Amino acid sequence: MTNRQNISSGTVWEEKVGYSRAVRFGNIIEVAGTTALDGNKIIAPGDPYQQMCFIIGKIEQALKQARASLKDVIRTRMYVTDIGFAEEIGRAHFKYFGKIKPASTMIQISGLVNPDLVVEVEVTAMVSS
Repeated sequence: MTNRQNISSGTVWEEKVGYSRAVRFGNIIEVAGTTALDGNKIIAPGDPYQQMCFIIGKIEQALKQARASLKDVIRTRMYVTDIGFAEEIGRAHFKYFGKIKPASTMIQISGLVNPDLVVEVEVTAMVSS
């Protein structure tokens, strides 16, 4: 039988919307869309590189709670408000995933919940059972 583990970051949105920061189901871990919010504070407003680095740190913490690490990431999805930020976001992605090389997607979107947020990231990880 496969066990499900819901991982919470404790934000009010998880209860209001009904989601988890991450879910581990068997050996698969899905991390929800993650932005550069620390509580109600936006980290590095408008700075794609710094936001991406902060986001990956938050994702890494969720993966640790699921008994995994960035090395276990097999897929990243990056939603950006301006595709012109691709180089800076890509540079941050390479800093953390350059040797791991997960499958990756970057998509321009019309906006996030606050205009100072410029990137949101989701990941899929898989660990050995």
